[in-house]
Amino acid sequence: MDSDAQWAEGARQFQQLWGDSWNKLLQSMPPADLGAMTAMMQPHNQLSVSPEKFTELQQNFLKEMQLLIASSVQESGKPLTDRRFTGDGWSKNPVATSIASAYMLQSKTLMGMVDAVQADEKTKARIRFGVEQWVAAMSPSNFLAFNADAQKMAVETQGESIAKGMANLLHDMRQGHISMTDESQFEVGRNVATTEGAVVFENDYFQLLEYKPLTAKVYERPFLLVPPCINKFYILDLQPENSLIRHLVAEGHRTFVVSWRNPDESMAQRTWDEYIQNAVIKAIETVQDISGAEQINTLGFCVGGTMLVNALGVLQARGESPVASATLLTALVDFTDTGILDVFIDENFVRYREMQMGHGGLMKGQDLASTFSFLRPNDLVWNYVVGNYLKGETPPAFDLLYWNSDSTNLPGPWYAWYLRNFYLENNLPKPGGVTVCGEQLDLSEVNLPMYIYGSREDHIVPIQGAYASTQVFPGKKRFVMGASGHIAGVINPPAKKKRSYWVQPQTKFPSSFDDWLASATEHPGSWWTDWSEWLGGHGGKQIAAPKTYGKGTKYKAQEPAPGSYVKQKA
Repeated sequence: MDSDAQWAEGARQFQQLWGDSWNKLLQSMPPADLGAMTAMMQPHNQLSVSPEKFTELQQNFLKEMQLLIASSVQESGKPLTDRRFTGDGWSKNPVATSIASAYMLQSKTLMGMVDAVQADEKTKARIRFGVEQWVAAMSPSNFLAFNADAQKMAVETQGESIAKGMANLLHDMRQGHISMTDESQFEVGRNVATTEGAVVFENDYFQLLEYKPLTAKVYERPFLLVPPCINKFYILDLQPENSLIRHLVAEGHRTFVVSWRNPDESMAQRTWDEYIQNAVIKAIETVQDISGAEQINTLGFCVGGTMLVNALGVLQARGESPVASATLLTALVDFTDTGILDVFIDENFVRYREMQMGHGGLMKGQDLASTFSFLRPNDLVWNYVVGNYLKGETPPAFDLLYWNSDSTNLPGPWYAWYLRNFYLENNLPKPGGVTVCGEQLDLSEVNLPMYIYGSREDHIVPIQGAYASTQVFPGKKRFVMGASGHIAGVINPPAKKKRSYWVQPQTKFPSSFDDWLASATEHPGSWWTDWSEWLGGHGGKQIAAPKTYGKGTKYKAQEPAPGSYVKQKA
């Protein structure tokens, strides 16, 4: 075959590789959501790749493949840099090394095709996300026939690893999700969520937990935490040494926490308005009633922060000001920058969800958990497929991953309204842009001190999205950026002396996050120390700590913390 024919054959194979990859990607989507997802990813205009860029990719692919074939024998012992292929089984097996190297080259070429697509940024982001999913799924490490490490382990254990892997697979099929940790090692209330307290109020939406003081005196203003209702509150109370709740109690704050009910079919009709009025506002009023305080301090984490802001807007519109300060942790108020989750959001997708569950139904917790896991497919999906099933390993006990697997449902009307008004139309920061509990919200009138925290590597609430809240509220604000991601950045107790945080001394906030960062100063350790000092300044005077939970017979202790709602399974 002459060189021109070889080139033509190479081009044909490359185009077939791309076409087959795209078709398999679409076929691999879950059947229940295939219509919505394909509609979502359908470009408005014909996609194209510049001929010059296409030719460059072809040339690079063929050149690197030739080099790979030529060097496969000489460099069979060369370690691979991708951690999926770092075991001895890969590096000491020439065939396995060649397979892994070819996969990495093909992956790089496919991603190069994505980068070369001529389209708007959102369309390119969607294509990139889809191709990344397929590339991650098709790694040779995910298949026993190609995974040299798993084969080596099977030989060494005389097949025991395969038997254990099958048992792990059957176990996970029965429980309905991939095991990320040894869940048998944890029990809510026994070795996670163990800070001492009691349930002092409950309704259909939440239980209100009050925690036992650890100091003789407490601040006169009690503190209420509103966690996200898309997962369980005990991420803030995993172990005593990393519990934000215990930290608050030890700092002298009379602490209350909303523990959300895990919705079942009886709550399938519940709306966003009902959650704001009957849960967040009700929790604020109940803490006031129990403590007798004119004002309380509050915190909203993630979606809990968005809900808290809605409640503050409703109360402001009603002429009420029961909240002295608010802390927002990795929370979105302005949804202009929603990071990787933006690939899911457009009119077609939101309308599909509205038709599916906007008037009733449940957004299943496992579907939500799977979506978040596939945002990092190699770390949170395929890593466990390989370890649990191909190698027959039991994942180590890890409290955070136990919490991550303890999913919660959402009422369909709540979820559909949230998608349209916030993620799609970004109505919340617009004065009068959204009506909640019969009130038109204008957050520019919500004037109270705020502590706003964002995590630098957060892929769910990008740091720019967290910072955008500084442009919405008129009151005195403090913005802090912590290192790491959505959870690890928040759960960073001072005693660990890990990571760092950034603050800047100015009280005015430029519109650009980059401009803020340019004048910010890095400090070693946890942002909790900075926040504790700020929060103490809003706690009021010191008073004697209460001797009992709740207040009288109306708010008496009903059961020990963490209560029964948090133990309900989706």
